[in-house]
Amino acid sequence: MKHFVVCIFLLLAIKSFCAPPPYRTRINAPNIKTLQAGVQDEKYILPIIELNGTQKVEIRFDEMSHESHTLGYTVIHCNADWTPSDITSNEYLDGFTNGYITNFERSVNTNYLYTHYQFNLPNDDMHFKISGNYVVIIYEDNEKDKPLAQACFSVVEPKVDIQAEVRGNTDIELSGRLQQLDFDVLLSGYYVRDPLTEIKTVVRQNNRIDNEQNKLTPNFVSESKLSYLNNKSLIFEGGNEYHAFDISSEYAAGRGVDKIEFINNQYNVFLIPDKIQGRKYVHDFDVNGRFLINHQEAFENVHTEADYMYVHFALPVRQPFFDGQLFLGGDFNYNFINANTRLNFDNSTSMYYQTYLLKQGGYNYQYWFVPKGTAKATVERVDGSFWETKNEYSIYVYHRAWGERYDRLIGVKNVQ
Repeated sequence: MKHFVVCIFLLLAIKSFCAPPPYRTRINAPNIKTLQAGVQDEKYILPIIELNGTQKVEIRFDEMSHESHTLGYTVIHCNADWTPSDITSNEYLDGFTNGYITNFERSVNTNYLYTHYQFNLPNDDMHFKISGNYVVIIYEDNEKDKPLAQACFSVVEPKVDIQAEVRGNTDIELSGRLQQLDFDVLLSGYYVRDPLTEIKTVVRQNNRIDNEQNKLTPNFVSESKLSYLNNKSLIFEGGNEYHAFDISSEYAAGRGVDKIEFINNQYNVFLIPDKIQGRKYVHDFDVNGRFLINHQEAFENVHTEADYMYVHFALPVRQPFFDGQLFLGGDFNYNFINANTRLNFDNSTSMYYQTYLLKQGGYNYQYWFVPKGTAKATVERVDGSFWETKNEYSIYVYHRAWGERYDRLIGVKNVQ
């Protein structure tokens, strides 16, 4: 018996160690650029559609050549934590489980050659049967184990209502640098046997992962309502409005741009150097980290006529940060905190810098400071933090009833 218990423990440990990491929208191949997952005909909303609704998830990306490629995709259902569900594809999809990307166009009159690919979900070959989180895996020549990119989206079946508000009055301070999110989940007759074990709520600020809250417990539970009020886990740094720049024209310097130069047959955009912000909040309009592809001189299609440019970021400082590292945050780099998003420091100019190859359009970004020994970023170190900042909070409510094998997404709410 003792040996049996030891074996079970070892098997559970091995399973935990070998568990796949959560999926995230990301690019895995250097020849893929500008991966976007959104809702068709909508500019700035998250990729979330209703089950059996009329909206479609739209996936776009560029392959940096005019060569012919056979690209395909497959769709995987995920748990609330974005790990693969323990259900088969015929349980969550009607139709085919894989598809080929046949809608593509080569770039026109661009300095950088690329081919733009686009497809929608659901489509004539594939329909969703259940709600929840999904990821679409993009690959070449049927090599599914070598993904070029992956894009996450969600399908919701609205069974509950969510009422939410953001306020500056928290248990820690009054109208200072923090924000408190409160919300109620109104069950509206939807049956949940044990809300404390069956319901899972996830909250994101500006679609960030590093400060996501996913282990939330309601303060009050009744047959009709789950209340998350004065929850310390839902106190967020207010931060500041995002920085922005516009590179939709190669002939004129747009917002946030100092100059545009054509160097070695490449467009180089030098942004106006940023600075460590003061302690006063100044309202500015932003789109909470998103970006939009645009080309002012395009004749027909901005997605195939917009060019690529090297964009140079610069942040002068008196001295480097010795207690942590500085990163650029925003949807343009999928809110990752890694070596690709980290800024470098130049001792000769006393400046943090980074360069990205980006497609023409408008972009939001922030400076994220990550202290040593942590994985959560703070905006306050560079840009300050203010309760007045207009952040977007996304609330996801999942339900896994007793005996079920997957997480249903039964409610989503975005609030600012």
